[in-house]
Amino acid sequence: MMQWRGMTHPISMSEQDLARHRLVTEAAAGRLTNAEAAAKASVTERTIRRWRAAVADQGVRGLMHGNRGRLSPRKIPKPEADGIIRLVRERYADCTAALIAEKLRELHGIRRDPKTVAGILREAGAWTSPMARTSRAKPIHRAWRERRSHRGSLVQFDGSYHDWFEGRGGLTEACLLAAIDDATGRVLHAEFAAHEGTLPVMGFWRAYVGLHGLPAHVYLDKFSTYRMHMETARENHDAKTQLQRAMATLGVGLIFANSPQAKGRVERLFRTLQDRLVRELRFKGIATALEANRFLKSVFLPDFNRRFAVPPREKQDHHRPLSQRELGGLREVLVRQERRVVQHDFTFSFRTRWYQILPTAGLVVRPKDTIDVREYPEGDLAFFIRNKPLVFEAILKQPPAETRKTPATLAPEATPNPHSRTNSFPVAADKFTSR
Repeated sequence: MMQWRGMTHPISMSEQDLARHRLVTEAAAGRLTNAEAAAKASVTERTIRRWRAAVADQGVRGLMHGNRGRLSPRKIPKPEADGIIRLVRERYADCTAALIAEKLRELHGIRRDPKTVAGILREAGAWTSPMARTSRAKPIHRAWRERRSHRGSLVQFDGSYHDWFEGRGGLTEACLLAAIDDATGRVLHAEFAAHEGTLPVMGFWRAYVGLHGLPAHVYLDKFSTYRMHMETARENHDAKTQLQRAMATLGVGLIFANSPQAKGRVERLFRTLQDRLVRELRFKGIATALEANRFLKSVFLPDFNRRFAVPPREKQDHHRPLSQRELGGLREVLVRQERRVVQHDFTFSFRTRWYQILPTAGLVVRPKDTIDVREYPEGDLAFFIRNKPLVFEAILKQPPAETRKTPATLAPEATPNPHSRTNSFPVAADKFTSR
């Protein structure tokens, strides 16, 4: 292979250049006509004439492009490229090219598009795309579903457990709950919670409804918080989870996906957040869920939606706004509800603890009455009979098991009277009335 020097880099003639040079030489010597040479090179006769003139003027160099061996005038200067490589190795090695380009522009004043940045990094062997690091299974053929037309018509909701804080603050795994609008791709609400259980999910939807109103439908997976999995539930279609009961009361329809791909919008959201949000929390040094929720609300979500949300096809919003009275009653709907029964001594138990019912103004309490237990996302408890709150106090109804004595070990005078009552109300009373 022939090489030419004297320019920025040595120039090598390719096999194609050598073949063209032989054709031009034979045409110039009269051994081939221009038409025959053009047919062999799959070019026009005009091109052969141009090649002959170039070789006569510049020799074999005339067949090579004038920019060969020269640096492109658009090539990034080496000091700038070295600076990008250094920054990525120090801070952004696990980020995508798009996020790297954003951070270079926002924090370091370097304005280069993601493809240019990726090319510099790959050439230096300083970076591999996170998408290239993950192996993917053979895809399953699925049907495309069109976005909904109206905002609030369908909201996709899910939770994601991930090392969001990268071990800062002692947090190795945290749960992020998020709801994304199907029509616009706008993240309507997101917050870090203790887990994806009933109470955190109830608290999430209370905050969501306060911000946007009630959506028409919510798209979920079949996690146990959202849908019954027991055989009794399959046989009894009226059996509902706490969330199903609350959403039915509020008039919100629940749709359950049969696969993660069916609710692909929220699944893709979490993949994006596991790239972008993790790095943003790292850059800000955020190490607690409380700080992260403030950052999500005030900074991250507004910027994220500005970048990625799209306008809906129809302007009408299908969220149903609530009046102040309805918002006030929302707290009594989005709760965990259970039932207990009043004992003959006007006590009841809940979660291994006993409670004594105290006189409650305007409420008649009888043994065997049903008590509605409401457990709120904040962690407090309330007890109701016929929708009226009870006044109660926690009691130690019997001593711990290790201090109890069997009847055989009790002194004769300490043997309990089987006819004595265990409550403090008059024997003749058959009901507890407070007015």
